[in-house]
Amino acid sequence: MLSTLPIGALLAAVGAAGLAVQALCIRYGTVRSQSTQALLVVLAVNLVALTPVAFAFADPFAEFTQRSLLAFVGAGLVGTMAGRAFYYEGIKRIGASRSEPIKASQPLHASLLAVVVLGEVVTGPHFVSMLCIVVGIALITWETAQNGLTSGEANTAALVFPIMGAVLYGIEPVIAMLGFGEGTSALSGLLVKTVSATIGFVAYLSWRRAVPALSAYNLAELRWLVAAGLANTTFLVAYYSALEVSTVAVVVPIVQSSPLLVIVLSALFVRNDLERISLRLGIYTLFVIAGAVGVTVYG
Repeated sequence: MLSTLPIGALLAAVGAAGLAVQALCIRYGTVRSQSTQALLVVLAVNLVALTPVAFAFADPFAEFTQRSLLAFVGAGLVGTMAGRAFYYEGIKRIGASRSEPIKASQPLHASLLAVVVLGEVVTGPHFVSMLCIVVGIALITWETAQNGLTSGEANTAALVFPIMGAVLYGIEPVIAMLGFGEGTSALSGLLVKTVSATIGFVAYLSWRRAVPALSAYNLAELRWLVAAGLANTTFLVAYYSALEVSTVAVVVPIVQSSPLLVIVLSALFVRNDLERISLRLGIYTLFVIAGAVGVTVYG
């Protein structure tokens, strides 16, 4: 049966699973550790895993123009560095089951940017999809305040982190598309994004004199952070490979199912003191997923 499924759909499913596993690994890896430590480890794993793959299947030194290089450097700083920093902090504060659905709203922010900057027109289905995302996030915000892990006020305030992550993730592909338009391959683009994000984040921490020492890492949590890096790398390669061999209409709905996977896996395997799952949260997440898929397909 597997052989009859489109390869793009299979790759997208692998990408969705990678996203879900990453979120839960970050949750377990940041109980005591800081989200900055998590981001450094994930970026390091990305570099170690992506570098040989990129040079084996692409030609990073020959594929870039000045325009594409600047585009992918910018995408790396905006999404891979800043977007992940906010997203990981959101997971640490309010959990993966709430941060992941909010992060999935990124197509809304990309669409709004395209309307404002590129003058794109919003169609009826597009508007309804955007409205679904807004309603879903509003309901998740309310549910978090009512049924969160800490006080309602603290949980509601912490929602700014995954929301900011979603905004930055939404901006990233708009910038990256400038690089793809120059003919740069996905693997080469991913490598430059990761390198620029790593250099930028280390420079930022050095400026703040906040680079964590190796002794600051908790060994048990470090294993979870390495696993998060491997899961994230799996998602990146699978997602971009799926887009190269299939269509957005096939790939995006499958990848956007990752919040539901997070909720299911959290309910089955994660301790209640780390993730508190409710039926309402699952229903509200469906609003965001449906809206995100609609914005992408009808955009």
